[in-house]
Amino acid sequence: MLGREVFMERRDFIKTAGAAGMAAALPVRGQTAAPHAGVVNRPQSPAMIYRQLGTTGEVVSAIGMGGSHLGQQTDPQESIRLIHAGVDAGITFLDNCWDYHDGISEVRMGQALRNGYRQKVFLMTKMDGRTVEAYSKQLEESLGRLQTDMIDLVQFHEVIRMEDPDRIFAKGGAIEAAVKAREAGKIRYIGFTGHKDPAVHLRMLEVAQKHGFHFDTVQMPINVMDAHFRSFTHEVMPVAIKQGIGVLGMKSMGDGFVLKSNTVTAPQALRYALTQPVSVLITGIDNMDILHQALDVARNFKPMTQAEVQTLLARTEKAASDGQYEPFKTSAHFDGTAHNPKWLG
Repeated sequence: MLGREVFMERRDFIKTAGAAGMAAALPVRGQTAAPHAGVVNRPQSPAMIYRQLGTTGEVVSAIGMGGSHLGQQTDPQESIRLIHAGVDAGITFLDNCWDYHDGISEVRMGQALRNGYRQKVFLMTKMDGRTVEAYSKQLEESLGRLQTDMIDLVQFHEVIRMEDPDRIFAKGGAIEAAVKAREAGKIRYIGFTGHKDPAVHLRMLEVAQKHGFHFDTVQMPINVMDAHFRSFTHEVMPVAIKQGIGVLGMKSMGDGFVLKSNTVTAPQALRYALTQPVSVLITGIDNMDILHQALDVARNFKPMTQAEVQTLLARTEKAASDGQYEPFKTSAHFDGTAHNPKWLG
């Protein structure tokens, strides 16, 4: 991105800131649950799959647009066009994070959600802060960038260290700020994310239970490699579903690394992940071709048969054995909070 464009976007920000079962993976086209209090009914498209978000009562698109990729375009207007095209095609779930591209991803999304688009989407972002102070400061910045007074779902970002759950739930930890923000109507639901090791996710769920806290969502890698190596699919997803937590899948292509194994195509990777009992599959979309690819998979989606899944997993088993195609698990390359520990507070 050109320096002047970064400056212009930040100036704009300153102005605006003042095997639970395969059945769970089946599409819900045109159906809605009996709404809970505060549940929002959003426009739906017959060409998109919609699914229940855990036990929240919300119905969201099974395809979610990943905020990181939406901030990669040199032209900010292209990011906005992508968001509008996705929402117009029936995508209602938007992903983001306080730290993506130094806030630029949130700024652009906030710009895109003007003129009635905010009411059409379920908006999610993530906070890095582990303390009340850090979380609260980041949340206020995100609210300003996104140009909204309420975010539907805010998740604790990068729960990738065994001590992260203890820090979040400690006295003065970020959970206090999140609950207070929910009570104040600034956020509606609370979840957490991570990509390192299923043991950390299970630890987070364990600590939450000890504190009598129920997460609404949990985000994790769901892909053909994960099925063989440090598997969130096998170890975490059944626990989350049993607890009524909405599963948000990510990294179906592992930022392209999974595709480099030459064992699976992009449409196959998307279809495999959507066949799992996820509420949403968040996928990186950085151009119109990639958007149309995701929309085509949704439009023509049929869950993989057990035989199809077994064939695909047999083909990927050797490549997946040492985690080389999931570097987010085996290296620090994707660990933003490891490179910027000050974000944790």
